[in-house]
Amino acid sequence: MANLYRLTLQQRHRLPPVSTGVSSGYSTCLSCVSGVSKKSDCRRFKASRRLVVGLGAAFCSQFMTMAGTLGANSLIASARQRGAVEQVLKDVQWPEQFPFKEEDFQRFDESPDSLFYETPRFVTHIDDPAIAALTKYYSEVFPPSNTPGVSILDLCSSWVSHFPPGYKQDRIVGMGMNEEELKRNPVLTEYVVQDLNLNPKLPFEDNSFDVITNVVSVDYLTKPIEVFKEMCQVLKPGGLAIVSFSNRCFWTKAISIWTSTGDADHVMIVGAYFHYAGGYEPPQAVDISPNPGRSDPMYVVYSRKASTA
Repeated sequence: MANLYRLTLQQRHRLPPVSTGVSSGYSTCLSCVSGVSKKSDCRRFKASRRLVVGLGAAFCSQFMTMAGTLGANSLIASARQRGAVEQVLKDVQWPEQFPFKEEDFQRFDESPDSLFYETPRFVTHIDDPAIAALTKYYSEVFPPSNTPGVSILDLCSSWVSHFPPGYKQDRIVGMGMNEEELKRNPVLTEYVVQDLNLNPKLPFEDNSFDVITNVVSVDYLTKPIEVFKEMCQVLKPGGLAIVSFSNRCFWTKAISIWTSTGDADHVMIVGAYFHYAGGYEPPQAVDISPNPGRSDPMYVVYSRKASTA
C-alpha cells in the first residue's frame, strides 16, 4: 500500500529524478520537491518493481559475462572507481544476436509519455558539478562555435542543453516532449516535438548532422535500436553521437533493464545500442564524474558514424 501511495504521489506531482543507487551497493534515492532536496530509501521501490519487471538485472549480468568483460559482479562493485567503467567497452566480444528481451524495455508506468511530460519542468536533473563536467566535455569535443556548415541535434532536449556558454552554430535542433521547455532553450535554432517511443523515425534528411547529443534520457527509450539506427542515418559520415547519463532517473518511466542494474551495466547497455544498430565505429566510454562519491556521477558513451555507413 505504501508503494502504491508513493507511485500515485509521484505521478500526480511529477517528481524529479531519483537515483537508481544500484552501483553504490546500497539503495538511496535523491528526489526534489519544490526545489528542496530529500533522501529516501529506494529499497521500498525495488520489491514492487521487481515483481513487475524483475528479469532485467539477471539478464544484464549474464550478458556482461557473455561479452567478455571483467564480470558483472566485479564491474558493479568497482563502478564508483574513476576509470573502471571506461574499461567496460574495451575489446568486447559481442554476441551475434541482440541479447536483450522485450520485457527488458518495459516500464513500471506504461501510461502515455505525453501525459507524463505535458507539464513543463524548468529544473535540472543532475547536480551542478555533473552539469559543469558535461559542459566541459562538450567544450573539448564539439566543433568550434560558429563553424560554417555545422549542424547539431539534441535528442530528448528540454529547456537547457548544457552546451558551453555562448556556443552557437547556424543550426542546432532540439527534439523533445514538451514545447514550452524547448521554446525556453536559448541554444536551439529550431525544435521538434516528438515522442520517440511512439515514433522513432527522425524527420531529417540523411547525413544532416555533425553531432548528436542525448543527455540523461537514454534510459527512457523503449525502442533504442530503432532510435540509434535513425541517429546513424541522419549523422554525416564521421559524425559524433554522444550519449551521457548519470544514476538518476524518473524510475517509473525508465526501462526495466536500466533500473535493475548499475553504472557499469549502463555503459554496456548503451554500447550495445551502438553496436547492434550498425553503422557506427566501436563505441567508447568516458567517466567524467567530477567528484566520485560526493556528487552525481556522469558517464559518456560515444561513437562516430563509420565513413562507409
